[in-house]
Amino acid sequence: MLFNELSLLGAFVVHPERSEDSRGYFARTFCRDEFASHGLAGDFVQCSTSFNVRRGTLRGMHFQLAPYEEIKLVRCTRGAVLDVIVDLRPNSRSFCQWFALELTARNGYAVYIPGGIAHGFQTLVDEAEVFYQMTERYHPESHAGVRWDDPTFGIDWPIRPAILSRKDASYKNFRMDGTGDGV
Repeated sequence: MLFNELSLLGAFVVHPERSEDSRGYFARTFCRDEFASHGLAGDFVQCSTSFNVRRGTLRGMHFQLAPYEEIKLVRCTRGAVLDVIVDLRPNSRSFCQWFALELTARNGYAVYIPGGIAHGFQTLVDEAEVFYQMTERYHPESHAGVRWDDPTFGIDWPIRPAILSRKDASYKNFRMDGTGDGV
């Protein structure tokens, strides 16, 4: 695997190194020792899948509050999504900055997302699936989010959302002092 650090402190794109032949390819997508050699957590305790029927579906921007902050490793296993992360850590040099990357079943990339960073994605095709590995179990009382269209961040989404949950649409704008709905 190749690890490319992103502009958001502690976030990485993980590229599988594929061994190809006439059958297709084989690639390792996770190795605890390789993650540890890059200073990354690899003690995942929960995995989840998000299947999305329609192009333009937007999910986000979600995270868990302390003491249940979670580190995520996210990849697209079917179709294609624009994966977006936003740094919400006030003491980070990349505070309030965002990064986006197209994750596809074909490219096999994964995004390593540290705690304190909000995550979301938008489907670029019908029938897209996203697979998550997380270092913390889901704690509903700790679940939080920020608006997908918050002008503080100015995320450049490629498609006007076709489907957005009521909860995601209800988040309030983030405030630079770290307050806001659920923050």
